[in-house]
Amino acid sequence: MLIDSHAHLNDSDLAPLADRIVGDFEADGLLALVNVGFDMPSSILAVEQAKKYDKVFAAIGMHPHDSKLMTDNDYDVLRALAKEEKVVAIGEIGLDYHYDLSPRETQKEVFEHQLVLADELKLPVILHVREAYEDTREILERNRKYLNSGVLLHCYSGSAEMVKVFDKYDCYYAFGGAITFKNAKHNLEALKAVRSDRLLLETDCPYMTPVPFRGQMNEPKLINLVLEKAAEILEKDKEELSSETVKNTLRFFANITL
Repeated sequence: MLIDSHAHLNDSDLAPLADRIVGDFEADGLLALVNVGFDMPSSILAVEQAKKYDKVFAAIGMHPHDSKLMTDNDYDVLRALAKEEKVVAIGEIGLDYHYDLSPRETQKEVFEHQLVLADELKLPVILHVREAYEDTREILERNRKYLNSGVLLHCYSGSAEMVKVFDKYDCYYAFGGAITFKNAKHNLEALKAVRSDRLLLETDCPYMTPVPFRGQMNEPKLINLVLEKAAEILEKDKEELSSETVKNTLRFFANITL
């Protein structure tokens, strides 16, 4: 049994399928799922879905793509949402220099403000980082006093060397469908560099669909393909790795109760 540590049932493509997806959890080998917000409407929906489904938990936050839209009132909305018992993290937040859909300085400002907010709320943070690992490191270092509840690098795409850097902040690392791609050498090297007690698995559905279903819409059940590839690369028994990643996920998301 597995926990999908990062999914988007709140995405417009998956939301209409949520009843079926959650209803199939047991058959698909899923214990639970973390439903991650990426803007204010999706964060609100993530909480609504968490309240509807027993095995679904919510993360709330503003993705770097939309950080230019963040208002002072939005921080108050996040505070209010965080009072719900099934909110387990602030995320996904961070920096994305690949698309630059929001100005980089705005991304940094909103990222830092959400780190402070997470500490206020005593919640861990889920980071989205793309082509911005050094600036992310600088921000974590500058805000180290606020990193008291945990930091997770979702869909980790940094180098194996950077794992050693982020280990200084006691980070966790989540890997998904990208490790099954043909050009995944970089990702696999990073996977092998992560400590076994800091490894999580995810789908990031409906995105990042693993091989052999790449090109189709991703779903939580396909986390089993991520597990198979990770077990192969790490030369571990699948059941052993499944158990380890579940323990790590429950340790990181302290508010998840099963």
